Amino acid sequence: CKMISFLVRRTLLAGMTTVFISIIAFLAIQLPPGDFASIYMQQLLGGAYFNTAAALGDKSIEDQIRKELGIDKPVAIQYLKWAWKVLHLDFGASITHGQKVTDVVGERLVNTIALALGTILFTWVLAIPIGIFSALRHNTPGDYVVTFVGFLGLAVPDFLLGMVLMWIGFAFFDVSVGGLYSPQYLDAPWNFDRFIDLLKHLWIPAIVLGTAGTAGLIRILRNNLLDELAKPYVVAARARGVAEWKLVFKYPVRMALNPFISTLGYLLPFLLSGSVIVSYVLSLPTVGPTLLEALYAEDLYLGASIVLALGLLTVIGTLISDILLVIFDPRIRLGDN
Repeated sequence: CKMISFLVRRTLLAGMTTVFISIIAFLAIQLPPGDFASIYMQQLLGGAYFNTAAALGDKSIEDQIRKELGIDKPVAIQYLKWAWKVLHLDFGASITHGQKVTDVVGERLVNTIALALGTILFTWVLAIPIGIFSALRHNTPGDYVVTFVGFLGLAVPDFLLGMVLMWIGFAFFDVSVGGLYSPQYLDAPWNFDRFIDLLKHLWIPAIVLGTAGTAGLIRILRNNLLDELAKPYVVAARARGVAEWKLVFKYPVRMALNPFISTLGYLLPFLLSGSVIVSYVLSLPTVGPTLLEALYAEDLYLGASIVLALGLLTVIGTLISDILLVIFDPRIRLGDN
């Protein structure tokens, strides 16, 4: 009963948060001066758009473009029309691409989620055992080596690591490490062979994007586990002769893993913000570069839809992390949430 009440409250909160995200996303795209029509005319005519009398005639063309695109209405009306379409899973059309937003973003969003999941898997598989090892070997040469590598991973920019891996691939193995697909699978329909090809290319960008996060989580897990191991219940259990491996893994490790679970909802936007430059360097077909292009062109529906999708994924990830925290941490009580 408590669990159902918890899920209902969290779901309602997630729904309200999504509505606010949609409003902020739609307004944020329109914050810069001008709109797609004015930017289009500037690119078409250059400086003459501002410096000649011909600009007066071009204003009528600009207004006509706004009318055709439906961006001549007040912002509130535009948002309500767009929100109504979104409720029916119609995100509008991209102005710059001349296609539906779902057609432009669909596969890029799938690639982004796949890359995020691969990066999370890489991060957790390395960070958890190394963090435990570092805590259990506190102030030993092994701990010092892990700490040094961790600080090195935090210091090296992701895009620089990507460029180094590209150079190593070309110089020593004569292979390209860019992209997520082989040339023959770029425009191929989804099937098992294309999925396997994606997995073959996914590990390099996952390493590039996950290095800094892995180093940071190793430090967090190490420090949290050291704090748990110093608590009275661990000291008492050790005094009673409980086996060391059972003593460490039954409760202290579970408690120290809370940061991994609690940050689940924030990993996707973090990876997106860090993957824009990396996506350009490694030629990754993700939503990061597409969002950047939409913001430059003030492509209203494309930009707002991407931000909304990422916000929705963040809300879902946060909801999942809240549920997992309740399940894995016995100190959290449903009635207190």
